Amino acid sequence: MRRWNGWGDDAVNVTLPEAARAYLRDLLGTPPTIADAAFEQCTATVGPSRLPDHPLVDHTAATRVLHARGQSLPDWLALRFGRIERVPDGVAFPESSGDVRDLLAFAASCKARVIPYGGGTSVVGHLTPPDGDEPVLTISMARMRKLLALDTMSRLATFEAGVMGPDLEAQLHNHGYTLGHFPQSFEYSSLGGWVVTRSSGQQSLRYGRIDDLFAGGRIETPVGTLEIPTFPASAAGIDLRRIVLGSEGRLGIVTEATVKVRPVPASESFYGCFFPTWNDAETAVRTLVHRGVDLSMIRLANAMETATTLQLAGTSTALTLLQHYIALRGCRDEACLLMIGVTGTSESARAILDDARAIIREHRGVWVGARLGNRWRHNRFAGVYLRNALWECGYAVDTVETAVDWPRVHTMMHDIEAAAHHVLDDDGGVLAYTHLSHVYSQGSSVYSTFVFPLAAEYEKNLQRWSVLKRSISEAIVRNGGTISHQHGVGLDHRPYLQAEKGALGLDAMRAVFAHFDPDMRMNPGKLC
Repeated sequence: MRRWNGWGDDAVNVTLPEAARAYLRDLLGTPPTIADAAFEQCTATVGPSRLPDHPLVDHTAATRVLHARGQSLPDWLALRFGRIERVPDGVAFPESSGDVRDLLAFAASCKARVIPYGGGTSVVGHLTPPDGDEPVLTISMARMRKLLALDTMSRLATFEAGVMGPDLEAQLHNHGYTLGHFPQSFEYSSLGGWVVTRSSGQQSLRYGRIDDLFAGGRIETPVGTLEIPTFPASAAGIDLRRIVLGSEGRLGIVTEATVKVRPVPASESFYGCFFPTWNDAETAVRTLVHRGVDLSMIRLANAMETATTLQLAGTSTALTLLQHYIALRGCRDEACLLMIGVTGTSESARAILDDARAIIREHRGVWVGARLGNRWRHNRFAGVYLRNALWECGYAVDTVETAVDWPRVHTMMHDIEAAAHHVLDDDGGVLAYTHLSHVYSQGSSVYSTFVFPLAAEYEKNLQRWSVLKRSISEAIVRNGGTISHQHGVGLDHRPYLQAEKGALGLDAMRAVFAHFDPDMRMNPGKLC
């Protein structure tokens, strides 16, 4: 069963080793113990639905609560403290594009606002019902997950947009193909969600972002169906795919998506190495990209993330030997961990690995090989379960990500962490660390994590998050970064979007949404 107030499968439990707990207590103090609200407590507060009956709509309190929030920290606070002030009035489960059209007409007839729901993994407030007297209808795509067509000659696959990552890959693997899109939320996020939030997968260096993989599809809007045919290329005006990508449910609901697929690779492996300093590591990463080494993944952790990763892993003989080894090779307090992925044929993988190792040696990297890489691969989707474990120990976790050109990467990383370090000094402080997970010839994403102690009161925690989020977001804007590289805008990033798009740009976006949704009922309040 999926957790209703946390991440993932409730049968999967991650515990922090005592050494990791001690590390956090030393940095952040000992937080209070908090008792979570019971599910029954939350459902008991749900009022009657304002929607009329419909055969596809579930009005029960339990279903409404389960679809009322996503995975942002404010979402978690609302669920854990039992402070879910707004829930949808009903949750619909369509099974076809025709059902979606019918539901949009139903919503219009009863003046309901509509929230599209894919996997429920949004971390920026996409799923929060708006205030107001109008009813809210959430449309879940959970029953629309079939592979509709596979064109092996063109290497295009068409899916219903509610398909989740593992199901999508399983259906493709049956035919010897893969999409290769593996965000950390892969196990619970949907294809439609990836499209409308412009998702990036962990191996985007090889496969590309969802921007590169989305070839066309069908979108049901309040004024009709938008069909986007597939072309290998086109110069016929504005690319309508780009209007759908990043639209965050504001113009309609993606019901079918055609994506570019590839044969399942013959060889795929991951490797780890350490660098003595950030400067060595960043220079090596930039060199790998600029020289065109055909890696599938580059993931570089700064010194604080490297140290925290090792600390949270606990103590073991293997870990102690690893730390002793890299220290002897010059990687000590400022050591930075680099993970790389190699994908291809057996022959090409060997050549790629040789090229990568040569550049790593050139920049003082200490190679530790596939053992660390295999550990990362085994846990690649399990890391987010650490949020559950940290919460149980009394600590909140939030993340912020941006992207900038290479000359600003180091400054951005430093200023984001500096913006977090002192804003909660009176409340125990903040542990901040950063990695680069998606690199480009032009620049890189900058992905920072923040851990801070919880308070016993809901309002105090929300206030801590608000202060922290504002300080970090202002640092991103100040340094000229995008307000989101891969999570989207939603509610949480909306105040900072104008700095990136400008007033004229925002007006253009609103005009597009108003064309497809003249009554402005589709996911109102999100994005812009």
